[in-house]
Amino acid sequence: MKLSYIDSGNEFDFGRTSDNYAKYRDIYPQSMYEKLIAFGIGKRGQRILDLGSGTAILPVNMYHTGAEFTATDISENQIAYGRKNASDRGMENIDFRVCSAEDTGFEDNSFDVITAMQCFQYFDKEKATAEIRRVLKPDGRFCKIFMDWLPYQDRVIYELEQLVLKYNPSWNGCGFGEFRYNYPDWAENKFEIETIHSYNATLTFTKEAWIERVKTCRGVGASLPQEKIAEFENKYRKLLDKYEEPLKLKHQIHIEIYRVKK
Repeated sequence: MKLSYIDSGNEFDFGRTSDNYAKYRDIYPQSMYEKLIAFGIGKRGQRILDLGSGTAILPVNMYHTGAEFTATDISENQIAYGRKNASDRGMENIDFRVCSAEDTGFEDNSFDVITAMQCFQYFDKEKATAEIRRVLKPDGRFCKIFMDWLPYQDRVIYELEQLVLKYNPSWNGCGFGEFRYNYPDWAENKFEIETIHSYNATLTFTKEAWIERVKTCRGVGASLPQEKIAEFENKYRKLLDKYEEPLKLKHQIHIEIYRVKK
């Protein structure tokens, strides 16, 4: 995939990271899923379409709610690992499809809820939100979720970002501060905001798990050649030597829920 506003248009592919992604990107805290349920996402019998699902992290972690999940992603490799991830856990009722967020192929008014976790930035927003509006039921909701680390509050993360930038100077998935919400242009005439909720969470990692999680990020595993990934990993392991385990790293989670505009 290439997008002009992402990493100066350099190519990236999360499908290259699918093995590690399935093992090390299931890092969202239980509190996030509890908040989604409290906000009405994941009711029994609800039909939920998860766009950009990757290895099906959200459907797998909310399977117990009794909602009916469909997981989609543009990457065949991600979907293959997502299907295996669900199957290994005995979750046979998740439907998997390879498709883009802009052209899902589903019928009009098919879903009660559509979710997009950590992926909305990669969509063509006008086309994707038109598609979301089309396949949502008239009283449906669109839930957009984003979690990121906080480099200006956490030295470990700040040093990580500086090292990634040495290997991938065009990477712009860094330097995040506190979220500031503005009603987005793409929602005009399609959606009205129902819920906005941001909160901080400290996530705990072993050094090994953190290194492997970092290797799945866009600036490393999704874009660098294998020899550079190995070189980066060796240097990062040495950099982490000065820190004690477990690593307790500061993150921020932002949840936006939109209701279809009447």
